[in-house]
Amino acid sequence: MTASPAIDALLLPQTEVAADDSAETSHLRAAQAGDMAAFEWIVRRHEEKLFGFCCRWLRCVEDAREVCQDAFVRAWQALPEFEGRAKLSTWLYQIALNLCRDRAKSRASRQRENTTTLNDLEQPLPCPQHPPDASAEWQSEMQKLERGLALLPEKLRTALMLSTMEGLSHEECAKVLNCSVRGTEGRIYRARQMLLRWWNEEGQC
Repeated sequence: MTASPAIDALLLPQTEVAADDSAETSHLRAAQAGDMAAFEWIVRRHEEKLFGFCCRWLRCVEDAREVCQDAFVRAWQALPEFEGRAKLSTWLYQIALNLCRDRAKSRASRQRENTTTLNDLEQPLPCPQHPPDASAEWQSEMQKLERGLALLPEKLRTALMLSTMEGLSHEECAKVLNCSVRGTEGRIYRARQMLLRWWNEEGQC
């Protein structure tokens, strides 16, 4: 089964430079003791990626902004009980995902449609190894990818997004999803297969 280089790149996990965990640990401990300035440091460090995830999951900038803010409020309230069994970023994704699900249910119940395309989001999908002079073609493929992702079952879509777009390991994804590592790997595999199949069928239309 074949696909374009763009979707091939997007379906590979994103790698990042290792973070300075020692600095985060010290700020986390201070925040748990009630230091608001330390917590603001944590917010600044994670808000961009968390907001981007909420945008991609909800496909609505306004909802994503509110959910992201709510996630940090929830995190501040629960911070004294955070035991560090998972990475702080993993814990924040878990909070944000639960809030995204709640917001989606609430939005559906109100029958409100307030979506946007990925081109309008402040945090677009990453585009590794893609030259600037091909941006028009890339944007077209991003729109196609958005349509394909929207058709995936929520559990499969979320697992794929966390792994490939957020760069979480399978172990971290499993903690966010409250699922076994093997179950998470199965979801990611099925999501890839379904998306690639849809992608190729669309190309034949």
